Amino acid sequence: MAEDNKVVAENRETFGKGAARKIRAVGKIPAVIYGHGTEPQHVTLPGHQVQLLIRKANAVLDLQIDGKSNLVLVKDVQKDPVHQIIEHMDLIVIKKGEKVQVEIPVHVSGDTAAGTIADLDTHTLLLEVEATHIPENVVVSVEGLEEGSQIHAKDVELPKGATLITEDDVLIVNVHTPQKADLGEEAEAAEGEATEAAEAAAEEAAE
Repeated sequence: MAEDNKVVAENRETFGKGAARKIRAVGKIPAVIYGHGTEPQHVTLPGHQVQLLIRKANAVLDLQIDGKSNLVLVKDVQKDPVHQIIEHMDLIVIKKGEKVQVEIPVHVSGDTAAGTIADLDTHTLLLEVEATHIPENVVVSVEGLEEGSQIHAKDVELPKGATLITEDDVLIVNVHTPQKADLGEEAEAAEGEATEAAEAAAEEAAE
């Protein structure tokens, strides 16, 4: 575990919305740790450091609690929908060598054949991977693919040691030619709406 992932956490004795609000007011994050048959453990985390660490998906933290190391996987982050402040986090206890199932983001690389585009139909793949070696993403190359080409989950090259849990036939990428006619109709419709709005405004002004 990288030194950068070490986070000093404090045991939390106070609960409820009021207590959580006070924790957030001093720049900290309330969290709960569970898993491996243990009783849920409530802790407080340093806000700024943790926000930086969880910018990547499926972050693993090495929590230092009372001088002991605890590996945890960030399972859920609850944010205020308006201010985007982290209100609470759910963490799962993990062990070195243990396998976990996680959603891994899919990234597309390369350029398809001239005149075609690649649509990413599925943005994540469910994989089973080693808990302390979770890949940041899965890269799918579309370099030179022609119209009609499709990439399914079973076609994706997985990171070493990863097992595909997503169904094999799930469509990941579809290569096609953009429909110019459709784009033209949308433009005409938009132009028509603009003309109607202008005419209505002119009539109101005349009145």
